Amino acid sequence: MNGEQLIELAKQAREKAYVPYSRFPVGAAILADDGTVVTGCNIENASYGLTNCAERTAIFKLVSEGKKDIQLVAVVADTPRPVSPCGMCRQVLAEFCSPDTKVILSNLNGQTTVTTVAELLPYSFSKEDLNDAGHT
Repeated sequence: MNGEQLIELAKQAREKAYVPYSRFPVGAAILADDGTVVTGCNIENASYGLTNCAERTAIFKLVSEGKKDIQLVAVVADTPRPVSPCGMCRQVLAEFCSPDTKVILSNLNGQTTVTTVAELLPYSFSKEDLNDAGHT
């Protein structure tokens, strides 16, 4: 599975998005270290706070299948430039990816930017912050 194939799967996932309020469908696809691929789309709710983004949907699907080692992530939306994950998705990516995990940002025009989780969220909150609390 290469990046272009993962982008295509993200595009297909995007078509399943439930976005009656924003009308902004997003798709994501994740390649795990063992070769497993999962996809996700954004799922909105009339109570906006319950909305789930495509990236988090895919990560939660992967984790619910007992897998946590993420090798590559692709995100696609119909944006003028390659779409970027929101802050909550960046934090969840930081929880389940290594800092050097590549994230492909893309749009429907074929523009892509390849970045890393560390570049998306350089000072993420981590479990080490919790473990080290009170030990300064």
